[in-house]
Amino acid sequence: MATTTQPTSAAESAHVRRQTIVQTLLSDVFEGRLRAGQHLVTQSLAERFGVSHTPVREALLELSGMGVVELLPHRGAIVSQTTARSVRDVNQVRRLLECEAARKAAGRTDPHELRLLAAEFERLKRTEAHEAASYVEQAKQADSRLHDLIAQSCGNSFLAGELNRLKVLFRTFRDVFYTQHLASGSLTRLNEEAFEHLAITQALAAGEPRAAAKAMNDHLRSGARYYARTLLQPLN
Repeated sequence: MATTTQPTSAAESAHVRRQTIVQTLLSDVFEGRLRAGQHLVTQSLAERFGVSHTPVREALLELSGMGVVELLPHRGAIVSQTTARSVRDVNQVRRLLECEAARKAAGRTDPHELRLLAAEFERLKRTEAHEAASYVEQAKQADSRLHDLIAQSCGNSFLAGELNRLKVLFRTFRDVFYTQHLASGSLTRLNEEAFEHLAITQALAAGEPRAAAKAMNDHLRSGARYYARTLLQPLN
């Protein structure tokens, strides 16, 4: 029994360590704590995160695949320049993947889960500024649930795998944006997102592929404009 569960546990633990490093370094880049051209030293990162060199190297490879760092011969990992173009490019790829997933998931998604999400988005779209702190955490959870549900329901394991591979990047965009938006004292965009999420949920529940893809496209286009402004602000 132990021989079947222990490797899985070890693999899951390694995955969590790697993803923690990836997400933390992404936040450092998008919030301006790591600057373009800065070297990322494996030994220093291993000490910072209290891990061996292996998960650090794996995390840097993953970040390289996202275009956030560049791996150079004899120079190691260098932080790439985050530009308006690179943010647009990432969001364009995201739209292609998520809109197709939403189209394929329409009518195939768990109705009970959709009802729960719809009720949550109805509540979130009426949240007021004095409730901002609790709103942000609830909005993150609802957003993750919806996008994960769509990926799981799309019926294409490769598409779901690509969404899962990139979701840490997408969600770091979101988390940095939410944190800065909360600091501004305005919930305007967050309330708008609740309306957009509700439209996606309703289209999925109605089994309307074109409407689901359009609602997702509208949501991601709207968010991309805010993300570009937010993510580039600390770098100026």
